[in-house]
Amino acid sequence: MKPALLVIDMQNDYLCKKRLKKFSYDTPKLVGEVNKLINKYHTEGHDVIYIRHIIQNLLTNRLLFGYSIRGTEGAELYRGIDIVSGYCFDKLIGDALSNSKLRELIKKLNIDTLHLCGLDEFGCVTSTALGAARRGLKAEIIRSGVATVLSEDKIKKASIKLERAGINYI
Repeated sequence: MKPALLVIDMQNDYLCKKRLKKFSYDTPKLVGEVNKLINKYHTEGHDVIYIRHIIQNLLTNRLLFGYSIRGTEGAELYRGIDIVSGYCFDKLIGDALSNSKLRELIKKLNIDTLHLCGLDEFGCVTSTALGAARRGLKAEIIRSGVATVLSEDKIKKASIKLERAGINYI
């Protein structure tokens, strides 16, 4: 088994003090846990891959979303995140594996297991885990390295999908 750590959507717009109120994550706690994971995986010789959710910089998107807009400081990786590799990929939808260059890297590095951390546990982390399962990759979510701000209803629906796909927490 050759695992890699995927650090998903740990970006300024979701974690900085000026973020939108709906992104009420406990930044110090989450960043501390994710950094522990980054350093553990890096020290053990595993690849660490960073993922950014990017929304096209169009007027309608700036008005509708107002976050993760391509080319803005808010779309960049959060300043408090430890960077230990040059692997950083953008995604336009929840599933990070929708990025063909990321899939090529995973294949090139012979990675067969993705350990996922970051944001949002029941949003893009779940979407990426399900995308991995559809593509024949094993995905596991690291409980200590995720957080969510989604409603109980969305959490319940996502949890059912994860269970049906055989995705575990570690």
